[in-house]
Amino acid sequence: MSSQWFKLFKKQGTVARQAHYDLPKDSYEREMGKEGFFGPVTHFYHRHKHTGWSDFEGDNRPRAFDTNELDETQTSPWQAPVLLRNKSTQIRMMHIRESMTRLVRNADGDELLFFHKGTAHLFCDFGHLVIKEGDYVMIPKGTMWRLEMENPCEILMIEATNSHFKAPDKGLLGPNAIVDTAVYRVPEIDAAFQGQYSEDRWKVVIKRRNEFNRITFPFNPLDAIGWQGDLMPVALNWRDISPLMSHRYHVPPSAHTTFVGDRFVVCTFVPRLFETDPKALKVPFYHNNDDYDEVLFYHAGNFFSRDNIHPGMMTLHPAGLTHGPHPKAMEKAFEQANQMTEEVAVMIDTRDPLDVTPEATEVEWSGYINSWSET
Repeated sequence: MSSQWFKLFKKQGTVARQAHYDLPKDSYEREMGKEGFFGPVTHFYHRHKHTGWSDFEGDNRPRAFDTNELDETQTSPWQAPVLLRNKSTQIRMMHIRESMTRLVRNADGDELLFFHKGTAHLFCDFGHLVIKEGDYVMIPKGTMWRLEMENPCEILMIEATNSHFKAPDKGLLGPNAIVDTAVYRVPEIDAAFQGQYSEDRWKVVIKRRNEFNRITFPFNPLDAIGWQGDLMPVALNWRDISPLMSHRYHVPPSAHTTFVGDRFVVCTFVPRLFETDPKALKVPFYHNNDDYDEVLFYHAGNFFSRDNIHPGMMTLHPAGLTHGPHPKAMEKAFEQANQMTEEVAVMIDTRDPLDVTPEATEVEWSGYINSWSET
């Protein structure tokens, strides 16, 4: 049976003429919507901030984790601790200091690596790729790969479990907006790749259904002399993203989508101009993302909507809760001292609830739940 949303539009009481703009005096806007900013939506105008709770009981609460406190290093991505997971994705944080001595292959899904710190060389079926801080590297399911380190790396790993990463549909903006395909980098069969051909013994560790198989070759299986096709790893640095902006309207997080998985998206917040219209909201609006769990990994800069958050931290705002700017940020809701934001962050919005692992709990900042307190 086919279905459609209820198509009604009603107003009650005192409201703004349009969302996120010229709010009624002494009011706080709260957005309640379906399907992560893509479905029906209502904007409420409240006398109080709905993050201003005096007590909070239960586990479905805002949480924050400090990945800087993960002090163990790994030599393989499969050793990296899983912090958050559901059936569609699992999120790891890898700290690696030494070059990988074995190849790995993920048979569970595409892998997205975000290099929070460090520089390295990726060697894979497709060739050699130089990696630097701030790079995303999307590695297709089934690809053999390893890293040679130039210096220690900290890597946020996002798996598209039993699925793939795709590019977002940019619609009316056209193909060159936000991320122009010209800026993607791909591995090359260059001198560095050819230089690692060998008849030495190599092992490949394959992850399938979160279990591991090992294959031994009497040669280096990264021995391609050429390839052609439209399936390949791609690299993208956040500095090559041109953010979508409006001088009158605070655009929703979905406008910053960079990669699309099955039942989740990965978005990137990069420095951009603040809204210039004096009546336009200049901080993220309070909202209930009632269908998605929202994860933010803070990479660099000054996180203008958050207090006591530093690079390397990760927050989780579960579906069903109101969240938004901290009190100090709301003081600058309509007037900012700087012309531009300074933050760089990775957001992962998942359609299904995320489970928090014991490894994440060990580095949790328990005081985050009270960070919206006015006192």
